[in-house]
Amino acid sequence: MRIWQSHELGNPIDVLALEEVDSPEPGPGEILVETTAVGLTFPDVLTCRGEYQVPTRFPNTPGGETAGVVTALGEGVDGVEIGTAVTMLGGGLREYNVVPAGSLFAYPTEALTAAEAAAIPVNYCTTWFALHNRARIQPGETILITGAAGGTGTACIQLALAAGAIPIAVVGGGEKADLVRSLGVDHVVDHLAHPDWVDEVRDMSGGGVDVAFDAVGGDAFHKVRRCMAWNGRLLIIGFVGGIAQAPTNHALLKNYSIVGVHWGASLMRDPTGLQNQMKAIFDLAGQGKVKPALYPPVAFDQAAQALQDMADRKVYGKLVVDMSV
Repeated sequence: MRIWQSHELGNPIDVLALEEVDSPEPGPGEILVETTAVGLTFPDVLTCRGEYQVPTRFPNTPGGETAGVVTALGEGVDGVEIGTAVTMLGGGLREYNVVPAGSLFAYPTEALTAAEAAAIPVNYCTTWFALHNRARIQPGETILITGAAGGTGTACIQLALAAGAIPIAVVGGGEKADLVRSLGVDHVVDHLAHPDWVDEVRDMSGGGVDVAFDAVGGDAFHKVRRCMAWNGRLLIIGFVGGIAQAPTNHALLKNYSIVGVHWGASLMRDPTGLQNQMKAIFDLAGQGKVKPALYPPVAFDQAAQALQDMADRKVYGKLVVDMSV
């Protein structure tokens, strides 16, 4: 079978290679899944470079979200039918994936395509955990979203709207602004046209935002913190723009909280978390409230270039490799 792998650190386009290896067989308690789509995230870029918080292990295969079809069952596996369309946290850019039986989720095929199902596990579950477990977001609250046109940002828009919150989206450029407006956002800030957008957000939110979802960090963090309302919750999601140093006196004076969101680590402490999150998100998909905003899906043999495009900030929406393209 074909598989994307890297054996050294560097940019995706430089270190990833499409290789041929033997097809796997499921062992006891395992399931063989034929891959139909793979969701890619910015941590895949960081892992290729050796810049992620989890050390890179070689050979490294990107892709932490996978959709596919069950093709074989290992010894002792029951309750799963061959031919079931599933999505999972894990898998990756290989034509077949062997995974533990308990890690699969049958998705509603009437509501989601394979490419959309592959966009769910990381972005939407991270966002669900951030909004509901960490921010305790309430109907009518305002939420500022940086990187709003990306995979996590668009997931946040949909889940915020489903919770009855009012999103304010920060994006870069007209194309990305059009994307978030198409998702139902009324308040959009183009940081390329308005580099100092703090007053604009304050006006939109009536003085300050109740929640901020910051997936950018760096210089953007310092603009975000100036937008916080009294008793606000500033969620730290990621550091695409670098790691910022937080002035704690500012948090004290404005009485807002800086809240870390480490979804992956939370799953080890709450084994039921992922199952509960996936169920809630699939329910919303069935209601038409969750529909991943996909970047035009790319072919399997273009995966390395697609990841490099993500690294170079050329991608909007959710990047998915679709095996049918």
